[in-house]
Amino acid sequence: MDDTEVWPEIEKAAAEKRRELVLHGPAIDQRISSNQGLSSSIYSLQLLNYLEVSQCPSLTEIHADIQLLTNLQSLILCRNKLASIPHVIGRLKSLKVLDVSVNNLTAVPEEISQLPELTTLNVSCNSLELLPEGLSRCSKLSTINVSKNRLTAFPPDLFSEGLDLLSTLVASDNCIQELRGDIQQLAALKVLDLANNKLNEIPWNLSDCPKLKEINFRGNKLSDKRLEKMVNGCQTKSILEYLRGKGRGRQVEEGGDADGGRQPDKKKKQQQRKRKEKVAEEQEEVEEVRKMAVRVLHVSDAPTALTVQVSADVKDVRPYLVCCLVKGMNLKPGNSLKRFLMAQTKLHEDLCGKRTIATIATHDAELLKGPLVYGVRTPTQLKIVPLGRREMTAVELIRLLHLEADELRKQKKRQNVTGLHKYLQLLQGKSQYPCLVDAEGDVISFPPITNSEKTKIKKTTKELFLEVTSGTSLQTCKDIMDALIVKMAELNKFTAEHQEEAGSDVESDAAPNPSSSTETSSQLVIQQLRTTDQDGNLKVVYPSKTDLSDNINNLTVIW
Repeated sequence: MDDTEVWPEIEKAAAEKRRELVLHGPAIDQRISSNQGLSSSIYSLQLLNYLEVSQCPSLTEIHADIQLLTNLQSLILCRNKLASIPHVIGRLKSLKVLDVSVNNLTAVPEEISQLPELTTLNVSCNSLELLPEGLSRCSKLSTINVSKNRLTAFPPDLFSEGLDLLSTLVASDNCIQELRGDIQQLAALKVLDLANNKLNEIPWNLSDCPKLKEINFRGNKLSDKRLEKMVNGCQTKSILEYLRGKGRGRQVEEGGDADGGRQPDKKKKQQQRKRKEKVAEEQEEVEEVRKMAVRVLHVSDAPTALTVQVSADVKDVRPYLVCCLVKGMNLKPGNSLKRFLMAQTKLHEDLCGKRTIATIATHDAELLKGPLVYGVRTPTQLKIVPLGRREMTAVELIRLLHLEADELRKQKKRQNVTGLHKYLQLLQGKSQYPCLVDAEGDVISFPPITNSEKTKIKKTTKELFLEVTSGTSLQTCKDIMDALIVKMAELNKFTAEHQEEAGSDVESDAAPNPSSSTETSSQLVIQQLRTTDQDGNLKVVYPSKTDLSDNINNLTVIW
């Protein structure tokens, strides 16, 4: 392996002591091909907790030195041509997420079972014929995706009480011939997808999974033709009720009446189980009320996603920027838009230190013309149509804001400067001002001052473009963005639960639709966005798997 060429991304990550590194695409693939693999210097980045190497067909193996990255929490190696995973993977004791989907794997090493913190395992779209035994030792596993492989069966210990946190099992498009009855031991199972396999039977015990909400058995030739018809068209609840009925019928055939006549001990156990199920359902209902959910779409799944390029000129002005797209925010009913704007103002006052630490800007994504460029302009050349105002230069706007702030201070008889003065001071002495510009050359954001009337959000806004800028640090931007998304999830959930009537706010553009509120989902969908430098090199992707972390209470993040 020839490491004479210095990879700038690795060199920069080392110099800045970064904890995330993303390498992907044709340019990286070319270097991997020339180097016959990844540069060995990558394994010296021992602070990394997120490493992604994706979309590189020349990557066929990962060196055993991966074991040196002991702080890794997320290892994303998807859409390459990996033929194997090194056995030393078991030494990455902090690893929570392992994604090796869309490769050429024929086996997964047993050492994966030695990862005590593993929560997500994605080995979909490979050529696996079996899974290793011992996965039950990964007691924190919550999601397993083994779809689109060649599996004929699950390992014996997969349906184990040890996996009491496993909530999602996706194994569609395989050759699985049997689903064992002990699947009922997966007490937390909510989603089970076994579409397009070779199942003849579905065990009635499946109906004993207390939290099961979504099942998919389409594409299996079941011996019970009535059940086969049901799985192709009915909802999960109906299928489980049918399976439960089959279970009761079988108990009668085995020698008792429908109530367990000759087997009082079995009847007692059934009653105890039903009581436990009822308690579990009640607890789940409480949890669901408290929890909020956001779903993250990977940037590779949206090839036409908006791009944001960061100019080198912002380095000495306001260098840090994080962006993402959010769908599913319901701003139409009642005062939901007003609450959202008030929440943004509150974040500016508190976490953002009255905009001196960071600034949030929100835009109607449908009004954006990409690609976007985050750069600088001189105060006289920077022209913007501020929210609620006419077009003016930055010089005119700053002067006007100073006058308004002075007037406000005098009205309130304050000696000290107002909050507005504080963030205006950030631009004092600067020969250039930061701005976000669209493809038509219009300034849509002038941080930390204002964003543009051109992309103003309204009740009818369906997709939002969020930006957070700061002169402090990249992590500050991420923390503020995390807080903003959590607040949006809270507001969306509140709106869905209260089912307010549309049209109570003066900005409403549509007539009320009483039926629509009952169908509204409170789940937000967040599209990852990358910001790059002028040469196309990645600066940051948000959200990554280390953002929106488990430390945020009551938030479920679905990757």
